[in-house]
Amino acid sequence: MEHGRVTGGINYLDEVDRVAVALPPLRRQLLVKLREPASASQLAAALGLPRQRVNYHLRALESAGLVELVEERKRRGCVERILRARPGALVVDPTVLRDDDPPACLVQDQYAAEHLVEVAAATVREVAGLRVRADERGKHLLTFTIEAEVRFAAPADVHGFTDELTAALREIASRYEGRDGREYRVIVGGHPATTPRRQEDDR
Repeated sequence: MEHGRVTGGINYLDEVDRVAVALPPLRRQLLVKLREPASASQLAAALGLPRQRVNYHLRALESAGLVELVEERKRRGCVERILRARPGALVVDPTVLRDDDPPACLVQDQYAAEHLVEVAAATVREVAGLRVRADERGKHLLTFTIEAEVRFAAPADVHGFTDELTAALREIASRYEGRDGREYRVIVGGHPATTPRRQEDDR
């Protein structure tokens, strides 16, 4: 894979080697620091580390296409290289470390947490890949996201809500179905909120 799989919005890591390069804590620190261009000497001073050690990790990040050369400056008889992190959020393909297919039983149970995780992972992989390819072609990728919070009084209400939402989605989709249009994958999922609502919402 070419290092060109980096766009203004997404830096898509879908190879084990590139993920491994970005994982060590020091390298993640360097990527954060390199949101602003800097040299190995500047980074070493900021982190309190030997320049040779910083240089070693910078070379690994550069080889993986995670940082890029901005300019070279002549300083004290040598050339100082100014680097920065490649633009875009780091997005790791959720299946990059897995070499098998998801178990069929997970796909069949729409209420299983494992199923939701598999669907979410597939969404990350597909959308990130589409975004990279669209940017390479100078195209705009049209997507949409709908989010809502629902407070269910009882677990059984989740099933009723899911049935009604499925029927409503099918009815709406039938009204917009076009033979010659581009097919979209619409995903609706739900999980317990991980952060509490603001207190005024409970009043």
